[in-house]
Amino acid sequence: MTSFVEIDNVTHAYGGQGAPPPAVDKLHLSIGEGEFAAVVGPSGCGKSTLMKLVTGLQFPQAGSISVGGRKVTGPLKIAGMAFQAPTCCPGAARSRTSCCRWRSCSRTASACAPSGAPTSPRSRRCWRRSASPAWGSKFPWELSGGMQQRASLCRALIHEPQLLMLDEPFGALDSFTREELWCVMRDLHGARPVTIILVTHDLREAAFLADRIFCMSSRPGRIIAERQVKFARPRDLDITYTGEFTDLVHELRSQIAGARQAA
Repeated sequence: MTSFVEIDNVTHAYGGQGAPPPAVDKLHLSIGEGEFAAVVGPSGCGKSTLMKLVTGLQFPQAGSISVGGRKVTGPLKIAGMAFQAPTCCPGAARSRTSCCRWRSCSRTASACAPSGAPTSPRSRRCWRRSASPAWGSKFPWELSGGMQQRASLCRALIHEPQLLMLDEPFGALDSFTREELWCVMRDLHGARPVTIILVTHDLREAAFLADRIFCMSSRPGRIIAERQVKFARPRDLDITYTGEFTDLVHELRSQIAGARQAA
């Protein structure tokens, strides 16, 4: 598999003199093109910092990062991002005063795509049909949390990114809605195998969605374990009740517990 994301010996810290330890230190990570990777670890281990570094929102103080064979020197136009708080459009979930007061979700998804990113008619039809069959004519503030997150995913995907970054996108949802969106994400990746990096605290989520799972240490964050997920695709939710799946989740939990104790 061709490497698409390369993090080579990266160290990054916040603050000046007297600041806490680096968020990540001597971090190495390689993710293949089209791969679905998940990153798990204890709170404060640098998972979100990793996301910012890969997308060019932060720059490492040491080491280098490349995406698609090019060194990251600024915000990536080839990346889409989705977060725990839905980002259909700024302020859309909290008020009716933003542009989303007068834009339907389908129009918002197109209008709020990253500047300079292509949005072909085919991609708009594809993502609307796959991720948003029921909300296209509605306004973001009219939607439930699950529907808002669908709209956020559509916004992240509509310009057909080569890299999709997911930062706890389902963490605020109830368990049934969360599992439903796991299946949406599974199907979207199956239809178009974009490279995906998922940061999550939910070990079941990581085991169900990912091809490989990386476990980070406590701060400063490093990769301390890597686990290949060998369950055949496409995966049905029934697999989450099998002994093999439970064993994988317990193994990951043990890794994270060990990382917390070593902090």
